[in-house]
Amino acid sequence: MVLSTGNKLRLFQLFFSDPVRPFYSSGDKVSGTVQLEAAQRYRVTGLRITAAGCARVEHRGGKNRRSRCQEVEYLKYEEELRLEELLSKDSDGCFLLQPGKTYSWTFGFELPPPGRLVSSYKGKFGSVRYYVRAVVGQPSQPALQCEREFEVEEPLDVNRPDLLAPAAASKQKNITCMFIPDGQVSISAQIDRKGFCEGEDITINAKFENTCSRIVVPKAAIVSRQTYLVDGYAKVQRQKLSVVRGNHIISGMCDMWQGKTIRVPKLKPSLLGCDIIKVDYAVMIYLHIPGSEKLILELPFFIGTIPLSGVGSRTNSMSSQAGTLGSQARSMSSWASLPSAPPSYSNIHRDLRVDGPQTPLLYNYDGGEDDDDEGGLFMSAPIMYYPPPPAYSEVDQDSVNPPQVLQVF
Repeated sequence: MVLSTGNKLRLFQLFFSDPVRPFYSSGDKVSGTVQLEAAQRYRVTGLRITAAGCARVEHRGGKNRRSRCQEVEYLKYEEELRLEELLSKDSDGCFLLQPGKTYSWTFGFELPPPGRLVSSYKGKFGSVRYYVRAVVGQPSQPALQCEREFEVEEPLDVNRPDLLAPAAASKQKNITCMFIPDGQVSISAQIDRKGFCEGEDITINAKFENTCSRIVVPKAAIVSRQTYLVDGYAKVQRQKLSVVRGNHIISGMCDMWQGKTIRVPKLKPSLLGCDIIKVDYAVMIYLHIPGSEKLILELPFFIGTIPLSGVGSRTNSMSSQAGTLGSQARSMSSWASLPSAPPSYSNIHRDLRVDGPQTPLLYNYDGGEDDDDEGGLFMSAPIMYYPPPPAYSEVDQDSVNPPQVLQVF
């Protein structure tokens, strides 16, 4: 930081050796430089470097709704820089800074081994924060501080065997209407693995059955859950992210999702190892049931930092796409000699389509963020188009073209 002109210390700043580095991990070395420059002859008692990292949660909870706070420390480091290498001392033992000259001291320390740090995080009710602070002591005055934060990201490999295993579950619900049984709905779903990275697609295979008298809608979403713990009180915040939906399922029918995908958006990796903050992710597969609570099935998964290798590589993906395109081309050439298929319903003239104002037949009581444009099921009658009337003319067609008279003998 650059101090005011009225201050004897003109320049006091701290910067890292690699300022563009996005993050550090366990076992990495953090190094940097501290610079001092005085506007006039200036006395200091010492220069200390402090590095710290802690998780902090603060929120209101309990019966009295009073503010609660809790911290957990993960990093602590202190180093006293040797000023005598560049500065001389006066009779009182203070170090002297000469005006117009910039002094620099380097520092460095190594982060703890794996298993002792947690990734940086910032949420609504808590955070995990790491920083380096330089403190300059002044005789008979408060110390001056300069601070700079750095990010820590602990690696999470999605190629671990436990994250490569699929996740599956099933759930069902009995539906009633005025305490009278009205059938049931059920969900059976599976995702191909439990570990994903940002930008990857989650493949969902699911089966939905509807034996009640209502029309249900299957949907899926990625949800995040942040849990903040303070003195036994938990504050949970849920957020619905990417959303996909399927077709309506009428009474007595079922529907299947085979390879339906939902993409992982840009999110922070799963937060593991923290005692007071937990960040979890899950694929929520659910059925919207009008007039009843949703049937919800959650399949938890982890967001990692090391992407899937081998089968999930870009090279294999491109080759598989090329093979698919080749097989499609061969299939099209084999069908070229066969008679053409009957026309599709989508080719019917637009006059017969539902093109008029729509009136809700069944409102959607889901109330989710993904249902803003889903007012329910709609019913509409097609608009009929009649031929236009004949053109108006002032000329009498009978006088221009008199009718021919057929003589009968």
